[in-house]
Amino acid sequence: MSISIGVVGAGQFAPSFLRLWTAHPDVTEVRLTDVVPERTAAMAEKQGVKVTHSSFEDMLDSDVDAVAIFTQRWLHGEMAIRALEAGKHVYSTVPMAIEADQVARIIELVRETGLTYMMGETSYYYPSSVYCRDRLAKGDFGRVFYSEGDYVHDMDLGFYAAYQYSGGEDWKKTASFPPMLYPTHAVGNVLSVTGQHATHVSCVGVKDDRGDGVFDKSVSQFDNDFSNATALFTLADGGVMRTNEMRRVGYPSHIRESRLRVFGTEGSFEQLATTTVWQTKEGVEDISQLMETKPSGNAEDLDNVDPALRDAFLSGLSPVHDRSRLPAEFAGLHNGHEGSHHFLADDFVRAVVDQKIPPVNAWVAARFTLPGIYAHQSALQGGVQLQIPDHGNAPA
Repeated sequence: MSISIGVVGAGQFAPSFLRLWTAHPDVTEVRLTDVVPERTAAMAEKQGVKVTHSSFEDMLDSDVDAVAIFTQRWLHGEMAIRALEAGKHVYSTVPMAIEADQVARIIELVRETGLTYMMGETSYYYPSSVYCRDRLAKGDFGRVFYSEGDYVHDMDLGFYAAYQYSGGEDWKKTASFPPMLYPTHAVGNVLSVTGQHATHVSCVGVKDDRGDGVFDKSVSQFDNDFSNATALFTLADGGVMRTNEMRRVGYPSHIRESRLRVFGTEGSFEQLATTTVWQTKEGVEDISQLMETKPSGNAEDLDNVDPALRDAFLSGLSPVHDRSRLPAEFAGLHNGHEGSHHFLADDFVRAVVDQKIPPVNAWVAARFTLPGIYAHQSALQGGVQLQIPDHGNAPA
């Protein structure tokens, strides 16, 4: 069995996956559409995409097997629902959705139809997550009681340009997207290790004071003036998780935008921009070299990517990644985001072709997404603790 995949959105992120799915041995055809026809045509020509669609609706009406959503982050939930209702398998970039009822509807549709839904959460495949899952499975942490996941990405380092590219003349309206509605790189990094889910949250938002019209309630489409937010979560096993979503911060996010810390009764793991350590009661081991992802692909192929974001799109595999499970055809192709792109592209194809549930399936995606939705609501209410609904585990 092989499949066709239609990519929706000709932005900075899509080309990496167009290349990978085009090369994948179980993908017969890759298609493309964008709301700006000129972008569709230009990217299709550059990436060798032979079939394009005039619109998302046109793609859903076609015989394409699956759609991959690479559109603006507040559109994902609605578009995933429409695609599943049209009988298409769905790959969605993060977040899953920005409203709890959209999350519930996606899960309902996946359960009813048996179609594949996968959220492309990069942090599940980061060297830090892979390493910590392995040590946890071996019992090296003991009991994990506290973890931290941070998504530390300053607006000056690529986000202004990204919103200008996607938002047109009114880009400031959407550049104010609430930080906690984009929570999965922080929340997912922790929960992909612990296997837990968040039950309660209290969150504090920091109001912006830059005065440039971004994170300004009078301009914001989302009525949002929080540029940074910090949330404290209770987990199902009684443990604690803290996450930070930062958009105004003096930190080199182009080096490492997501940071993980995991504390257990017997061992702990801590990560900074360029240093990572494993610690026990006996001492400290520098394991930074295990987290290194050497560049892959050609930087000249990334002329559509803002320079501040290119490092993230050039990162390859680390020593802790299992290269043997990837298609041989991926060798030498662009990877990205700490080696995650190759695994994301392959896991979606494997899930559809082999009819198996992907790692970040609809139920896991909900557990990575809902904590942020309720964290933002908590921040709007001054940090009041809120209960987070849970949809349970994916069916066997």
